[in-house]
Amino acid sequence: MPAPSPAPVAPAVAPPAKPKAKPKSGRKGLWMVIAIVVLGSGGGWWWWQNAQAASAHAAKKAPVAEARPQARYYALEPAFVVNLTDEESVRYLQADLQLMTRDETTLAAFEAHAPAIRNRLLLLFGQQSAAQLAQRSGKERLQEAALAEVRKLLKDEGAADRVEAAIFTSLVTQ
Repeated sequence: MPAPSPAPVAPAVAPPAKPKAKPKSGRKGLWMVIAIVVLGSGGGWWWWQNAQAASAHAAKKAPVAEARPQARYYALEPAFVVNLTDEESVRYLQADLQLMTRDETTLAAFEAHAPAIRNRLLLLFGQQSAAQLAQRSGKERLQEAALAEVRKLLKDEGAADRVEAAIFTSLVTQ
């Protein structure tokens, strides 16, 4: 008798494979994008609100710029004509001067005290020499001295003395 044949060996079959799950990275990526958009939008909104609040706060602190009154000029007429102090020859100064203020009361004081103002300025101009007035710095010093004389006179008279400038509109030495 023939030897019994071995039982056929069944091929090794692997256990049925579990179906592969879809990678969740696509879903994770989607949630990441949503999170970035939400956080970015929230952060942008927060920044915008703080910027607006800071701007409003700064506007409250900033001083309100008031309209500055218009400059007003008072011409001292006629022109000043004085002898200068030069000893080697007879020299003259001819000057047109205007006073500037932004205060109506001071402007009225110029008119009220014009003769006294002219007197003080004639005496001041008569103390100058041609050499002193030859340079710009000398003319500017004379301008400052004229302004100080006008302020002093108005203060002594108890008048408004808000004079901002004494301006030469003409200045000739001869």
